[in-house]
Amino acid sequence: MQTLRSPLLFGLLILAATFNAYGGNANVSDADRTRTEISKMLNTFLTPAVNNTAAGHERFWADDLVYTSSMGKVMGKADILKSFAEEPKSEPGKKAEPGPVFTAEDILVRPYGDTAALTFRLVERDPDGKVSYFRNSGTFLLRHGKWQAVTWQATRVPAEAK
Repeated sequence: MQTLRSPLLFGLLILAATFNAYGGNANVSDADRTRTEISKMLNTFLTPAVNNTAAGHERFWADDLVYTSSMGKVMGKADILKSFAEEPKSEPGKKAEPGPVFTAEDILVRPYGDTAALTFRLVERDPDGKVSYFRNSGTFLLRHGKWQAVTWQATRVPAEAK
């Protein structure tokens, strides 16, 4: 019995030391998990396979979204989803024109419990080689076990400021 207690006691001491090393804050792992989840969600959303679909936008944006575009246009989730319904359908057998490819740099996620603030630099690469930059920020809420953006602001970075 003595040999069984020693490993158990050692394990408890390690657990206590780890807890104290983080100042007794059990939310450290929650904050790290939030940063990882939202960063991964953003990068997945920006891929053409997701970003070019209504389903991708349905998942990413909250129903009560307020989105301010880089041109100053304010819209909601319904407006974004409506744009997919209005897109002309390509002819069967005809390959769709390639669109821009988006990536994110300088991603910063700041968790605040069930809320998180996101800021990042969006890079838009057009098929013709043109590259544009935007500074984006969003607020995410955790509802029913999933994160969704409730606010979004996109600001075009002027060419001379790149």
